[in-house]
Amino acid sequence: MREHRAGAAQQRPVRRSIACGAKLAVFLFAAIIWLGLPQTAAAQDYRFTSVEIEGNQRVSGATILSYAGIARGEALSAGALNDAYQKIVDSGLFETVEIVPQGNRLLIRVSEYPTINLINFEGNRAIKDDDLAQIVRSQSRRVYSPATAEADAAAIVAAYEQGGRLAATVEPKIIRRSDNRVDLVFEIAEGRTVEIERLSFVGNRNYSDRRLRRVLQTKQAGLLRALVRRDTFVADRIEFDKQVLRDFYLSRGYIDFQVLSVSSELTRRRDAFLLTFNIREGQSFDFGEITAVSDLAEIDPDEFLSAIRLRPGMTYSPVLVENTIARLERLAIRKGLDFIRVDPRITRNDRDLTLDVEFAIVKGPRIFVERIDIEGNATTLDRVVRRQFRTVEGDPFNPREIRESAERIRALGFFSSADVEAREGTSPDRVIVDVNVEEQPTGSLGFGLSYSASSGAGAAITFSERNFLGRGQALRFSFNTGTDNAISRLSFTEPAFLGRNVAFSFDAVYAVTDKENDELFRTQQISVGPSLTFPLSENGRLEVRYVLSQDRLYDYTGDSSIIADEAAEDSLITSALGYSFSYDTREGGLDPNSGILLRFGQDFAGVGGDTEFIETTALAAAQTRVWSEEVTLRAELEGGWLHMLDGNSRVTDRYFLNGKIRGFEPNGLGPRDPATGSGEALGGNMFAVARLEAEFPVGLPNEYGITGGVFADFGSVWSLDNTDGGVVDDDFNLRSSIGVSIFWTTPIGPLRFNFAKAIQKEDYDDEQTFDLTISTRF
Repeated sequence: MREHRAGAAQQRPVRRSIACGAKLAVFLFAAIIWLGLPQTAAAQDYRFTSVEIEGNQRVSGATILSYAGIARGEALSAGALNDAYQKIVDSGLFETVEIVPQGNRLLIRVSEYPTINLINFEGNRAIKDDDLAQIVRSQSRRVYSPATAEADAAAIVAAYEQGGRLAATVEPKIIRRSDNRVDLVFEIAEGRTVEIERLSFVGNRNYSDRRLRRVLQTKQAGLLRALVRRDTFVADRIEFDKQVLRDFYLSRGYIDFQVLSVSSELTRRRDAFLLTFNIREGQSFDFGEITAVSDLAEIDPDEFLSAIRLRPGMTYSPVLVENTIARLERLAIRKGLDFIRVDPRITRNDRDLTLDVEFAIVKGPRIFVERIDIEGNATTLDRVVRRQFRTVEGDPFNPREIRESAERIRALGFFSSADVEAREGTSPDRVIVDVNVEEQPTGSLGFGLSYSASSGAGAAITFSERNFLGRGQALRFSFNTGTDNAISRLSFTEPAFLGRNVAFSFDAVYAVTDKENDELFRTQQISVGPSLTFPLSENGRLEVRYVLSQDRLYDYTGDSSIIADEAAEDSLITSALGYSFSYDTREGGLDPNSGILLRFGQDFAGVGGDTEFIETTALAAAQTRVWSEEVTLRAELEGGWLHMLDGNSRVTDRYFLNGKIRGFEPNGLGPRDPATGSGEALGGNMFAVARLEAEFPVGLPNEYGITGGVFADFGSVWSLDNTDGGVVDDDFNLRSSIGVSIFWTTPIGPLRFNFAKAIQKEDYDDEQTFDLTISTRF
């Protein structure tokens, strides 16, 4: 026991030393941690009895204090003082800001941004200074802002990118002037235009690359790349191209069409893009069964079904469905049925690739148009925009009609942008239609050159205003002169006469010829005439007109007794009433690849004046595309008959078929006076021609705008009131010709080169193997 106690006694000092050492270690460790931690300073408050401001010249001290939000005698923390500094900086008025606490005194020292003296653009050639000035927000005599100048530089770069100059750079710089003024200079490096060297498609089986390129707004660089700007690469244009490509396929029944991707790749020289559209066409669907149904007692489905023009077997198109819905809803309005909606119910038949369409005629919600608000029309009168709506305040609201009205407003061409939206009105059953437009220039002054085989080289001056005095009226004056003629024309059109869907026009013409087409006489014509044009159907138009003219035939130096007798009358006054009916499906027809034009008109002279006659003209034309829309076929049949009721017709009134049958010179076919040495052309009172034509690609890139064609013309001109006792042959003698054509679409207009050979002709006819004209296609 003693030994154990003694051992224990000997161990106690050791344990105490260990315990003391542990406490000391803990204390030292805690001290080290405490010393290593960051020390929090005591918050410092400021209280200023005076605030002084230095360096301000244009900005008052009170304004600076209002930005800072500092009041005398108010306690401020260091954080609040820093907030005051940031508020002054954020005002954008000062280049430098300094806040210095000095005891009870606060010093605010500022340096104001300079005033812009002038703005210059350097290095720009593709975009003019005036156009760039419209882009930038910085202005002379305003305070210079670096942030605004940088934003202006970015806007200029975006404008160059829209023009295909993707490498353009803009650097804003300032030049210090006296009195704290600066000159702001935008240094521009335009770079080269990045063109589209190749535009191709992957996945197209039914339409060639050449056909699809014609659809897109973006074009491949071609022969006239210096004049055509649509061959530059603009990224924003790609989305539009994808949409028009989709619309192209949908209108041809390819309801599953997709643009899978669009890849753009720079060439090795990095000066052009290779653009590729990866598409999936799918299958083309036709219309199947077409039906109309309704659960409404006041609706007779058969009556609405009879108004549908769609037939089974026609190529499916969403546009045709939309047009049919609009037609049925208009029929319901005419029958006095309000709030009628037509819902298309489509059933897909993959086995026979058809789509059955059931038009369900249902009752829509009872919503009325409260009002139509129009804004942004600084020049155009409200009524011009408002008459594009078939709906007025208080009418039932029809979303489809509002969309169609928006399209009609855009089609006017008076506005650069036109947005039409509907929002809830003062109650849930009322809507307000907001129309926001932005005006654009509608007048133009043009100078041009022309050439034709009949008139030779000529010049033209044209002035037109499509929105005269903001009333939506069209005013046009033109002066055209050729080698032997001059024509001045003034025309005026009011598209909504007396607030109706009737167009009123007035034309005045003064024309003179000086031995045109080797004739041996001169002519002078002065005419005025009003007319009214109004629709009869969706594609039909009727024009009624009155013409009062004075025609003079004088200075005849030839040997024809027939023309000499006609020239002896010198001046005749014609007063005539007439009409023309036209039926045109070239726009908005059932088939996007085909169209027809029918025109029939008559003029009855004798309502006063010196002449009495009935003139009848007719035209029937058709066009269609075949072989995957690569080849365009056209056919035209035209005729005219001038029937004199009193006296004989004159050479200035008869037909000569100039330009109507190719392969013959102007006045080169038809009845002639054999008693004259030159066989003077007399023309005829009747004519009939048939023209057949095919246009096709010739293997050149589509961007060159060059295509080829072949044609065949048949016809004749005959019948005279005076044949000089049977000396003149005025019988129906058929003429015909064949030939080839080269079509060239240029920035100055579509040109046509004809190479023709007369196959059937008379001995006295004059041939012409080559002709260059401005192309007028169907």
